[in-house]
Amino acid sequence: MIRALWTAASGMQAQQLNIDVVSNNLANVNTSGFKKSRADFQDLMYQNLKTTGAPSTSSTQIPAGIQIGLGAKPASVTKIFTAGNINQTGNELDIAIEGEGFYQIQMPDGTTAYTRSGTFKKDSEGRVVTSDGYPMLPEIVIPNNATQVTIGNDGTVSVLQSGQNTPTTVGTIQLATFSNPTGLSSIGKNLYLNTDASGEATTGTAGQNGVGTLAQGFLEMSNVSVMEEMVNMIIGQRAYEVNSKAVQAADEMLQQANNLRR
Repeated sequence: MIRALWTAASGMQAQQLNIDVVSNNLANVNTSGFKKSRADFQDLMYQNLKTTGAPSTSSTQIPAGIQIGLGAKPASVTKIFTAGNINQTGNELDIAIEGEGFYQIQMPDGTTAYTRSGTFKKDSEGRVVTSDGYPMLPEIVIPNNATQVTIGNDGTVSVLQSGQNTPTTVGTIQLATFSNPTGLSSIGKNLYLNTDASGEATTGTAGQNGVGTLAQGFLEMSNVSVMEEMVNMIIGQRAYEVNSKAVQAADEMLQQANNLRR
């Protein structure tokens, strides 16, 4: 019965983490480029009371032993990089990636971060930056006298300047891909850092070698499904509740054992 207390408690802790992950998904249902997470679990070690296959006589063996599981534990929280819905915004610096790829962002410490969020803006120097002012890599600078910005499907950025009739190319947006995107490390602000698990980034031109294309005036929204997360939340809540009932049942059994009289 003491074993049952700790086993059920581990189940409650696991479901608490599950609800934490679901809550974060729901909180970011309107976050541009957000990718939902999923909590994965493993069973804990087993206590062997009778070993399977042990000899019962000189000519026979035990066909099935006795193994008592000791609960569950979190194994990983996995990012699900399925595509989100594409919404039209009409903003010339809203750019959606259709397919594989990440934008490259220069962090204040000089490192490179990666994002799927295409909500870009211009800073005082005309650089294309994120909402936090971090510039895109390679750097794209839009002249102050530009009256129109055009971004092609292949990432070519051209501007029409006042007094001119011919657009001028000012740069090309390069996208990065990874062999294992789920291995990226989330650091908040819609940004990821590469890790040993994700592998090094491979940069390329949009629309070539499996890299996605770009769509100007559109945004990729979160891939969170509210209905799916609500179902997961109900399942997690009920699993937490039934584990708490197991704790209560074990406690009542201990109480009855304590009340035994000769």
